[in-house]
Amino acid sequence: MSHKVTLIPGDGIGPEVTKATVRILEATGVKFDWETFAVGTEAYEKSGEYIPKEVIESIESTRVGLKGPVTTPIGGGFSSINVALRQKFELYANFRPIRNLPHIPTRFPDVDLIIVRENTESLYSGLEHEVVPGVIESLKIITEKASTRIARFAFEYARKNQRKKIHAIHKANIMKLSDGLFLRCSRNVAKEYPEITYGEHIVDNTCMQLVMNPYQYDMLVMDNLYGDIISDLCAAFVGGLGFVPSANLGDHCAIFEAVHGSAPDIAGKNLANPTALLRSALLMLRHLGEHEAATQIRNALENVYRHKDKLTRDIGGKAGTSQFADAVIEAMAEAETHKAAAPSRA
Repeated sequence: MSHKVTLIPGDGIGPEVTKATVRILEATGVKFDWETFAVGTEAYEKSGEYIPKEVIESIESTRVGLKGPVTTPIGGGFSSINVALRQKFELYANFRPIRNLPHIPTRFPDVDLIIVRENTESLYSGLEHEVVPGVIESLKIITEKASTRIARFAFEYARKNQRKKIHAIHKANIMKLSDGLFLRCSRNVAKEYPEITYGEHIVDNTCMQLVMNPYQYDMLVMDNLYGDIISDLCAAFVGGLGFVPSANLGDHCAIFEAVHGSAPDIAGKNLANPTALLRSALLMLRHLGEHEAATQIRNALENVYRHKDKLTRDIGGKAGTSQFADAVIEAMAEAETHKAAAPSRA
């Protein structure tokens, strides 16, 4: 069986980390039929569209996308490609697991958090307009449908994966109507899952509590803007955005992406660390039902991280992007050799 996947390498370091990730994925023996497209500035220069219709048609067909980083202009230029794709395909759940890798020095070892972020509304949607010159209005939209849907996604994941506790994160003490609605929806869903402990924390207090003691949390569910901020904060527990995966999930398709920047200053120099995109690709493999391949890569990746000389320079190693990919593939091959040589049990 071959999996059709829409591949968006992105820009900056995107093509390099995407190439490394694809090599590792294909080394598992899983078959892929990649449909590769450019978006953003490169696409606009060729087609006059930042997201060409061919990209939309491909994702509608494959229902699975793997996406490298894409530069988003600050304070002007075109709108976020990430936001546009999430809204177009109603990828309402942003799923970010926060887990440590071996030998990455951090203040908190053995962190195991799940961030679930509503992906389609709230302030992050970018619904803004100029009321009069010098006055901008930005709209925060919260609906019962979206709030209930994301809460149910979180509780369903918790039930299926033996997670024990969910906190809904809010600012309902100030935004009593919008965040109040989000909380009411979360409470109603929580009643259907009595085996899971449910709690609520105000967003600013949550940030303080996280940096003091992240172990008090298991899963966090929140709206779009809070999720964008808190998921980046939590990435610091495991070394930064270069180490965390991200999945954007909907009822009909899913896009898996690296959430770090495009780092144009090191683009084309074989310096970039592909770990974030690779870990996102592991989520993709599990989404596709390729659990054995996902475990194979995860074990190899963790093995590589135990050898500093095989790591990229951002974490003290000397390897380039392609050499890092070689090391992961080699670790996979060695594991398979040992597995084949191990005596079978009667």
